[in-house]
Amino acid sequence: MRRPKLLFVATEDWFFASHFLPMARAARELDFDVVVIARERQHRRVIEATGARLIALEAERRSLDPRALYRQIAALKRLIEAERPDILHCIALKPIVLAGLAGKLAGVERRVYALTGLGFLGAKQGLVAGAARLAVRFWLRAAIDGPQTRFLFENPDDPVSLGFDPQDAGKVAIVGGAGVDPLILMPEPMPATPPLKVALVARMLWSKGVDLAVEAVRLARAEGARVELTVHGAPDPSNPKAIPEATLQQWAARPGINWAGPTRDIEGVWRQHHLCILPSRGGEGLPRTILEAAACGRAILTTDVPGCRSFVRDGRDGIVVPADDTAALAKALITFAGAPALAERMGTSARARLIDGYTERDVMNAVKALYRGLLDQPTTEVAA
Repeated sequence: MRRPKLLFVATEDWFFASHFLPMARAARELDFDVVVIARERQHRRVIEATGARLIALEAERRSLDPRALYRQIAALKRLIEAERPDILHCIALKPIVLAGLAGKLAGVERRVYALTGLGFLGAKQGLVAGAARLAVRFWLRAAIDGPQTRFLFENPDDPVSLGFDPQDAGKVAIVGGAGVDPLILMPEPMPATPPLKVALVARMLWSKGVDLAVEAVRLARAEGARVELTVHGAPDPSNPKAIPEATLQQWAARPGINWAGPTRDIEGVWRQHHLCILPSRGGEGLPRTILEAAACGRAILTTDVPGCRSFVRDGRDGIVVPADDTAALAKALITFAGAPALAERMGTSARARLIDGYTERDVMNAVKALYRGLLDQPTTEVAA
């Protein structure tokens, strides 16, 4: 008997490996044949260790040339027709837009669109961003929607922004981000104080508010607070919003600032720091860095934007300040620096928050229920 096949489409193999392996494992627990289409760099072995198969597809993420987009859709349609999946699961906005259309043209009726954040659409305001949101909303709800299409979000704000009812369980599912394993990422004792050691772990994009964190530390130190910031992350040359390496080097030359580059030792980062900072300007789904810090028992200083505010309860798991407000960030840093026990108490609360619905197992169970529900519905597609 043929096993059901699930086909993921993502931008990059590293992105799938860092965020979506639990979904691949969930599908394998259902005895699915799992295939991943993504641009391949160095993560084939990690992905295929789950029992999935990786199909490499080269595509430049930042290209919006209509001819290039047409070629990507055509290539995706050929691959989808060759694989004949029972469920097509597209991850992030560009794969949803392109692979969603390719899947519809290929006759795949069961489609899952995982919005991992709205990116530019969520971070920017004004006429251009508003028009772009309307265009995406039309595309999602008209061009590539269908009776057996499901939308997967990571926070309750994003579906509302795109015209969905977050309570519509027949169309919308909300999961706790990528989820983390709280048995792997465990709390460890706080380092000695002072100084207050703060870490920002993220891709080096302007939308992450790295510049805001750097400026807030300068302001806090000018007020006499003993605060040090370590920035972990690499520039993303394929992203037009990447922070240039020269800028990161300039910031690292300032007192109290260290740019340490990318890291895979997340436990090691939080072992050496008291506080997680992510002054996001918006566009997040549910940042994995927040979940990882919470798993390690660290409090979170973040901004009042979708994703961040849905996890961090202000005054309990950390402090939430207005977006783009360096003065408010600096004030919060001064508060934490003056009350070392506060970060520890909030970190304990953040870990309890994580365990209550934001673990890998929670995410796996949610997507398994989604896949089962889709398979239980008949389609007009001819079985392979």
